[in-house]
Amino acid sequence: MRLSIYGVAILLLFITLCSDHTTYTVYAATSEGVEITYGSVIKLMHEKTKYRLHSHNVPYGSGSGQQSVTSFPNVNDANSYWIVRPDTETSVKRGDNIKSGSIIRLQHMRTGKWLHSHLHASPMSGNLEVSGFGDDGNSDTGDFWRLEILGSGKTWRQDQRIRLRHVDTDGYLHSHDKKYSRIAIGQQEVCGVREKRADNIWLAAEGVYLPTNESNKAM
Repeated sequence: MRLSIYGVAILLLFITLCSDHTTYTVYAATSEGVEITYGSVIKLMHEKTKYRLHSHNVPYGSGSGQQSVTSFPNVNDANSYWIVRPDTETSVKRGDNIKSGSIIRLQHMRTGKWLHSHLHASPMSGNLEVSGFGDDGNSDTGDFWRLEILGSGKTWRQDQRIRLRHVDTDGYLHSHDKKYSRIAIGQQEVCGVREKRADNIWLAAEGVYLPTNESNKAM
């Protein structure tokens, strides 16, 4: 399903980050069969609570003191958009499909920080902290997440359930219904846990999706 006025607004916001003339398509949550490609801008929806992975220019008051990452209830918030990037050593290009098992990075669109994790304790549950860290010229293996597609799918599509497993700590990207009472009031904690649980399953939701390179070749 395509978006209208809201979708156009997000598309214009994304185009300000790009200097080429690539054609982008705006999709709503869980459009069937739509491929997620490198360079696409997406929201990740926590399957169990329907909150979106979120960040903002607010540091944690404990742990690393890096930019906080939460999950957020408002579907329309622009601070929940992430750009899907490859790891730093790969030769893949924008528009390439993303296979199950690939290492990806997620860059927060508004602040440029990478979705990051390490051994600091998360503020509410004491699990592995997930933060925003670095910038375009500063990324390391703490930003690497391995894509695990649930089921039989080989490449990442918007309607597929996934887990993201942090390469350095072996923790799965996780959220739960514990909510902050200060700073990020009403937002849920995001952390890493080393066990597979129902609370570490996500889906690609709203976003601006690049066409696949295979589609471009066919045109």
